Amino acid sequence: LCAIIHYLVRGQLGWFGLTMACLVPGYAAQLLSILWFRADGHAPGCCLLALHLLQLGLWKRYWDVLRAAAKAGGGAGELLAQLGDVCVLRLLEALLQTLPHLLLQTYVVVAVDPAGFIPGVSAGLSLLSLAWALVSYSHFTFLLKPGHLSPPAAVILCLLLWRTGMLGTRVLALVLFARLYSFWVFAVAGVHWLLMSFWLGAQQTDIVAQPCRWRLFNCLLGAVYIFCYINVRPGPSRTRVAVFYAVST
Repeated sequence: LCAIIHYLVRGQLGWFGLTMACLVPGYAAQLLSILWFRADGHAPGCCLLALHLLQLGLWKRYWDVLRAAAKAGGGAGELLAQLGDVCVLRLLEALLQTLPHLLLQTYVVVAVDPAGFIPGVSAGLSLLSLAWALVSYSHFTFLLKPGHLSPPAAVILCLLLWRTGMLGTRVLALVLFARLYSFWVFAVAGVHWLLMSFWLGAQQTDIVAQPCRWRLFNCLLGAVYIFCYINVRPGPSRTRVAVFYAVST
C-alpha cells in the first residue's frame, strides 16, 4: 500500500499501474481458499467473502489455526490439516503476488530510483515474506513425516537465512541482467524454465495424477525453479538439489 501511494503521489502512473497489477494474481489463492472452505463444509458468508475480497482470507485461516491450537481438546490431526491448508495457500500467494512485486520493486531501486526509500523497503519486506512462505511450507512437510517434531528455532532461522540469501541473489542477478540487456532476460529465463520443466517431467512426480494436469504442474513448477527449489517428492533430495544448483549457476 505504501508503494502504491508513493507512486501515485509522485505521479509515476506507470509504476503505480504495474504495482497494482501485481495484486491481481494473489486472488487465485483467495479463490482457492474460499473453495476449500466450501469443501470443508463451511458455507462462505458475506463476512468471509469480504475478507477474501480484501485479500485477508489467509489471515482468517491463520486465526483459525491459532484458535485450534489454543483449544484444549483440539485434535492434532485437525490442527495439522488447517496448518497445511494455510501453508500451501500462503506459498501460492507468495509465488503469484509477492514474487512479481519483489522483481518490480527491485528493478525500480536498481534501474530507476536508487535512492528510493519506499520501493527499497517494499522490496526487502517482499523478500522476507517470500522466504518465510517457503520456510513455512518446508516446516509443514517436516511435520508430516512420522515421528518428527517441530524443529528448533535455530533450524528455522537457518532455513530463513538460506532462503533469503538464495532468493535475494537470484532476483538481483535477474534485475541486473535486465538492466544491462533489456528483454534478453526473458530468453535466459525461458531456457532455464524449459530445462527445469523437462527435468521435472523426467522425475515422474506423481503429485498430480491426470496427464494434462501433470504437464501443467511441471510447467508451473519449472517457472518457480527459476528462483528457488521446492521439493515435491518424498525421500532424500540431496541429488536433486545438487542438480538444481548445478544447472542454475
